[in-house]
Amino acid sequence: MKIDNSIALITGANRGIGKAILESLLAAGASKVYAAVRKPESAQPLVEKYGDKVVPLQIDLTDPASITAAASQASDVQIVVNNAGILKNASPLDTHAIDVFQEEIDVNVFGLIRVAQAFAPILKANGGGALVQLNSVASMQNFADFSTYSASKAAAYSITQGLRDKLKEQGTLVISIHPGPIDTDMGADAGLKEIAEPASLVGDCVVEALTHETFHAYPDSMAKQLGAAYASFAENVIDADMSEA
Repeated sequence: MKIDNSIALITGANRGIGKAILESLLAAGASKVYAAVRKPESAQPLVEKYGDKVVPLQIDLTDPASITAAASQASDVQIVVNNAGILKNASPLDTHAIDVFQEEIDVNVFGLIRVAQAFAPILKANGGGALVQLNSVASMQNFADFSTYSASKAAAYSITQGLRDKLKEQGTLVISIHPGPIDTDMGADAGLKEIAEPASLVGDCVVEALTHETFHAYPDSMAKQLGAAYASFAENVIDADMSEA
């Protein structure tokens, strides 16, 4: 996939992993990136740094109308990166687990579906392009202290597989990124600061995955270790055409 002179949109682009992806895409030659965030003013520092290459756009993954409106404003987009998500510390035994899980599902799963539905026709009209989903290693292994988040990411990963198969028909590349502990505010809130690695690894991983058109991508040490263990299953099940079995 060609990144040079492309136009991208990134949800949650104002900080953390989203900001790192924005910077990596611009470094790889993207001509414009829509910084799709809940509060457009939060992306102003990026505008000050990169000028008109960054266009703030209002999006709330829990608000379908905001996503539809953003899609109408970003009708030239060729790469959509759905990065925004939430993580709440909740085990299955916590009294608030169901409430937290519903909130995480609304953002992490329904948000992905809403973005895909709004932007798939635009990507098709612009030649196919790519949809990149941030899924986490927690989509493959449940972590007890944030079980509900892990479950929401597992659901998002499953939806991403379905999107890959459906969007293949229109020539849209779908990529599933699975970071481990990354040095962000979300990672710190989850208690992962001590083992976290730089967010720039995720930005570079997105560029590499787009360039080589790979479905699974693993940016950091923990992710790469899990990815190596998962590779055989992914090759023989996830990437296989089961309809021909």
